[in-house]
Amino acid sequence: MLRGLYNWTMSLAESPHAIRALAIIAFIESSVFPIPPDVLLIPLIIAAPTRAFRIALVCTIASVLGGLFGYFIGAVLFDQVGQPVLAFYGKEAAFAEFRETYNQWGAWAVLVAGVTPFPFKVITITSGATGLNLPVFIAASIVARGLRFFIVAALLWKFGAPIREFIERRLGLMFTIFILLLFGGFYVVRYL
Repeated sequence: MLRGLYNWTMSLAESPHAIRALAIIAFIESSVFPIPPDVLLIPLIIAAPTRAFRIALVCTIASVLGGLFGYFIGAVLFDQVGQPVLAFYGKEAAFAEFRETYNQWGAWAVLVAGVTPFPFKVITITSGATGLNLPVFIAASIVARGLRFFIVAALLWKFGAPIREFIERRLGLMFTIFILLLFGGFYVVRYL
């Protein structure tokens, strides 16, 4: 099933409505869809490198708006679905503690998930469920998603198709290593 979704998404790159399709995929990926918009973003930029940054901007805006929808899902459905489950298992206090911790570090969670291969939808929904400050969520989403999509656009604009394999296979790993080094640096400065 996942391969079918991937193939369908790739076929959209050849459509005359590819930019609109990219916006839709970026929107729904931030809240429910399993395929990242990169699979459409990359072929679109390779096909039209002079429009790379405009394509990245469309992807960023749609992804942030989709993140807001994911936030809404977490905020609205949590009371109807999540809260009764927590009550059934007697975990309201544990969730309250998680909520406090998450809201203290939530901006970092949004930043990390926004640039790494971690499913962004998990963080958008969690942010809504825990009531993460909405302006903080929006700002972190803009920075994270913009960083991710504009770096891809810049690499493709500069190096073209030869960089595609690196992006598809290793860019997520590079972002993850960057985040680990960033947190490691903060840890060293604070505790050593």
